[in-house]
Amino acid sequence: MKALILNSGLGHRMGVLASEHPKCMTEISASETILSRQLKLLSELGINDVVITTGYFDSVLVNYCRSLDLPVHINFVNNPRYADTNYIYSIYCAREYLDDDIVLMHGDLVFEYSVLEDIVNNPVSAMKVSSTLPLPQKDFKAVIKDGMVMKVGVDFFNECMEAQPLYKLNRDDWKIWLDKISEFCESGNSKVYAENALNELNGACNIKAFDVKNRLCAEIDTPEDLASVSARLYEIENRTVYMCFSTDIIHSGHIAIIKKASHLGKVIVGVLSDEAVASYRRTPVLPVEERKILFSNIVGIYKVVEQKTLSYKENLERFKPDFVVHGDDWQEGIQKPIREEVCRIVASYGGQLVEFPYSKDKMYGL
Repeated sequence: MKALILNSGLGHRMGVLASEHPKCMTEISASETILSRQLKLLSELGINDVVITTGYFDSVLVNYCRSLDLPVHINFVNNPRYADTNYIYSIYCAREYLDDDIVLMHGDLVFEYSVLEDIVNNPVSAMKVSSTLPLPQKDFKAVIKDGMVMKVGVDFFNECMEAQPLYKLNRDDWKIWLDKISEFCESGNSKVYAENALNELNGACNIKAFDVKNRLCAEIDTPEDLASVSARLYEIENRTVYMCFSTDIIHSGHIAIIKKASHLGKVIVGVLSDEAVASYRRTPVLPVEERKILFSNIVGIYKVVEQKTLSYKENLERFKPDFVVHGDDWQEGIQKPIREEVCRIVASYGGQLVEFPYSKDKMYGL
């Protein structure tokens, strides 16, 4: 699978913020730009082959990407007609690199990790839509029929959902659209959206409407958009996540679930006391203070505390985390009553339990 990121536009509406570099290089936090975040999240999902289209600030963008030192291979494709064409022509210029499953996004798009993860892992072709956001007057809407995207554009309002240009396209579906894009450009119709070509296919690309509801996935077109999205991203990244561990042997399974949890917010790890561990299995080899030190040295963990009992109650009432993360193995058996208590407590203050699929060789949670 490859990613295609469209960055040939001029970004005039950003004003001085895009006067010396492409809009995708706009800072959205103290440590990230729109593009650096996109590339980092793609890489974490195993997508390390990226095609980036460029325009006026071609050399600035190329040098910037190289300075990021990320484990991705990037093919840069310049649209020499960036000033008088739309991104349909940028895609046309890059067509020789796009014979694969594709994740397609605009270079000014900011999204939560879970949104990208769900789109990428969708078994069918899909486009991000939202059933909870109001229909924008001047931005994309998707016309939906039986859960499938039939048309995309700014002028549709009936049977529509808010939509953003974030797609996962299986190779055969993508080829149908890409062939139509080529047809448009070769006939001189290169000043329209790529979606104008899609709309002539009457649903032949089999694109599912993937509803992310209130999760963040938004374009930054103006300084006002930047302020709004940056504030939302700050809130997302400062949510808290609680996890509990008893182990004194940390392995790849623990690291994997901690990494997944860290995408939800700041991870607080509760390490079970020696007495709590001994109450349901052998006494741990390492005492609780040493086990706390082990976890405090893992990247992605914000805070480590002791959990004195098998019950999460004391720490949940103390920290009121936005999320509690655990493997789904505790839905039955000895841990079921603990899970039920967690569900009651987090529901009382509006938190959420997130359960990842359990694997015996990973030993998530307790």
